[in-house]
Amino acid sequence: MDDLPSPPNRRVCIVGAGAIGCTLAARLANSGQPVSVLARGATLAAIASHGVTLTDLDGEHHAHVKVAADPAQLGEQDLVFICIKAPGLASLLPTLAPLIGPHTVVVPVVNGVPWWYFHGDTGRFANSHIEAVDPGGVISQALDVKHVLGCVVFITAEVLAPGVVRASNPHLMILGEPDNSQSPRLAQVCALIKGAGIEARASERIRDSLWTKIIANLTSNPLSVLTGATLAQLYGQPGLNAVVAKILNETLLTAAAYGARVGFDPQTFMQMGADMGEVRTSMLQDYEHGRPLELQAIGDAVIELAERQGLNMPVTRDILNLARFRSQPSL
Repeated sequence: MDDLPSPPNRRVCIVGAGAIGCTLAARLANSGQPVSVLARGATLAAIASHGVTLTDLDGEHHAHVKVAADPAQLGEQDLVFICIKAPGLASLLPTLAPLIGPHTVVVPVVNGVPWWYFHGDTGRFANSHIEAVDPGGVISQALDVKHVLGCVVFITAEVLAPGVVRASNPHLMILGEPDNSQSPRLAQVCALIKGAGIEARASERIRDSLWTKIIANLTSNPLSVLTGATLAQLYGQPGLNAVVAKILNETLLTAAAYGARVGFDPQTFMQMGADMGEVRTSMLQDYEHGRPLELQAIGDAVIELAERQGLNMPVTRDILNLARFRSQPSL
């Protein structure tokens, strides 16, 4: 695909104005990049009136951005960051057609196993779809993978009010082409993000980084819904961390079956998790607000990948089932 236009002419849209979307919007807009945001409801009204506000380790960042509820109001974009929860992708992506031109780059900033995981791969599962995150291949049909730039986001943020976000840890985004090539557009998007004060790394093995984040999510998010525990408690408190260790070992085995190179040993990973402090996972926040949980992308898809390799994940499966039961509206 073609290079991105130069910054003054670059059209950047952020789809979704939750914690990650507002973090990106505030940072990019404050770097001088014109930004459009696709939002709805109270968040749309708040951003239209007051802009977005982010408080992070560098202080407070406030920015006014163009905001709309209808993609047709924004038109074709050069770069689109999709910052929504995974359960909404199948219904949302087909509506984003007005944003996507022949050369638009789409960066899904979404937790869990991505729908494009096997696209651009050369293994025995090349170009197959993962039913848990792409039922019937509907997402793959809605957006050609040629537009997609893989992304793994390590941004810990929480929405305090519509359009108002607080982040308590350093920001990091790792990006890579699904076919692991080093393209001009990859370098350009990384440069754009770095210019906004967010650490950005270009990866030649984006799935390695995906597995690192998948492991972090799967060992913490569903269990946090059951316990209400923070990261420091999940990874550091005896009893809880014993369950975390079992999920970790099951997921590491699945990652290894797909050739992933995970750059940590289990004890180091557990200590890193504990060192994150009194952070409440995004899934716990969603549970407390009655929002849908990302159990399919964070958990069910990993179980599906394990089954394809003849592996079993009994502890992980049990925790997912309990979290799903607890999240039922009637409880």
